Amino acid sequence: MSAQVAAVVALSLFAGSTLLLGELRWFRRRPLVDRLAPYVAGGAGARRRGAVMSAASFAHVVGPLARAVGAHVARAVGVTEPLAVRLERVHSPLDVTAFRVRQLAWSVAGLVVAALSAIALGLAGVPALVLVLAGPVLAFLVVEQQLASASARWQRRIFLELPVVSEQLGMLLGAGYSLGAALARVAERGTGACGRDLVRVTGRIRQGLTEVEALGEWAAVADVEALRRLVSVLSLNRQAGDLGRLIGDEARSIRRDVQRELIETIERRGQQVWIPVTVAALVPGVIFLAVPFIEALRLFSNT
Repeated sequence: MSAQVAAVVALSLFAGSTLLLGELRWFRRRPLVDRLAPYVAGGAGARRRGAVMSAASFAHVVGPLARAVGAHVARAVGVTEPLAVRLERVHSPLDVTAFRVRQLAWSVAGLVVAALSAIALGLAGVPALVLVLAGPVLAFLVVEQQLASASARWQRRIFLELPVVSEQLGMLLGAGYSLGAALARVAERGTGACGRDLVRVTGRIRQGLTEVEALGEWAAVADVEALRRLVSVLSLNRQAGDLGRLIGDEARSIRRDVQRELIETIERRGQQVWIPVTVAALVPGVIFLAVPFIEALRLFSNT
């Protein structure tokens, strides 16, 4: 078992070091064909033909496998939301394939660390197998949890910023701005999560979508109930004459939701404060009750 694990670790280290050093110019000299390709007509497409093994080519080969395996493992652990939606929500520069390849790389690193730990601890049999299998799974779940936490934080920021953004849109619409101009104004001056999302919304409008369609995409990606209600109000832009008042009412409703959640959080934390106090009070009480109880048992046993 130890010899097989050592062989797997050595093979993984060799492949990883080869891919890593292959990206360094001092280690891998470019072939003459690649160096002359930019100066030959039609040779630009063959610039990387001489590179047999590189990190880019490895990612292209492993990408589909990483996506399929990552999707199955994510569904197995209970993650149902599409990865592309979560990456788009947090404005990640990675696409689905790049994220899954990085996740696979961390899983391989976890496998290597777990195998080395099993060898160092001298484990064999079932304990070694459990440790080796737990390493890549733990690494996979850590990367998945980091994305889930970032997605939840982004949704929380949108929820907290929505009352102010709603009031700004209501004031701009009441001042005579069109919906597209109001969105562009808030996106230009905003620096928070809503501001960055509105930059994407205005970009989609410039690509040919209507304001309602672009806002609907934003609500679908953000997945915040308060934002859905605000978008449903903004979609009445061409039908309602007093849209500013409706947006103001919706802003006050969102602010009440934020306040209600804040009060619940404060009350929950106030209740958590009493847990260590209760434990600290119960332990001496139990001791004081146990002493006479034990003494009474001793007296009855002697009689």
